[in-house]
Amino acid sequence: MNSSAYTAPVRLEGERVTLEPLTVEHHDELVEAVKDGELWKLWFTRVPSPEQMGEEIATRLRRLDEGTMIPLVLRSASTGQVLGMTTYYDPDVANRNIEIGYTWMRASVQGTGVNAEAKLLMLRHAFEVIGCERVELRAHHMNQPSRRAIERLGAHLDGVLRRHTLLSNGTWRDTCVYSILKYEWPAVEMGLLARLES
Repeated sequence: MNSSAYTAPVRLEGERVTLEPLTVEHHDELVEAVKDGELWKLWFTRVPSPEQMGEEIATRLRRLDEGTMIPLVLRSASTGQVLGMTTYYDPDVANRNIEIGYTWMRASVQGTGVNAEAKLLMLRHAFEVIGCERVELRAHHMNQPSRRAIERLGAHLDGVLRRHTLLSNGTWRDTCVYSILKYEWPAVEMGLLARLES
């Protein structure tokens, strides 16, 4: 186990996508990315609007300083275009757990393998470098696209936290909690690699 890696910024490189540490300099590129699909208008997501992007970046960087989040930017490996954001968050060093989430990406790259490769890189880092025993992923019960994407990774649905979070629009979020365990990782990795090769 590498306890310092639970909170250390990281750069991960794949064939389709590069994950790089978030900085304030990413603001304008992220504003442009979030306009692709206007994902902030989906009521069951927590995607920042263009006007909220500065505050979102500041929040994620503050959590980085507090040691509760590693915020990353997704960038196309071929074009250099910023595609979205993701994070590792709520590290639990004592129990060797970490969560992956707060993820969004351009509508135009969804379903192209970018998310699958980003998760492959993040899960590989979590299990093989950080030394996690469990990686958790969460989604709104009504967010079927995100739930299907998580399930395609090979994650197990641990349960649903009902009326878990009060959202800014006044509705309650039922949170689906998924996990991948260390002993499951080799099979999950093989499945992701097969998907990316097809």
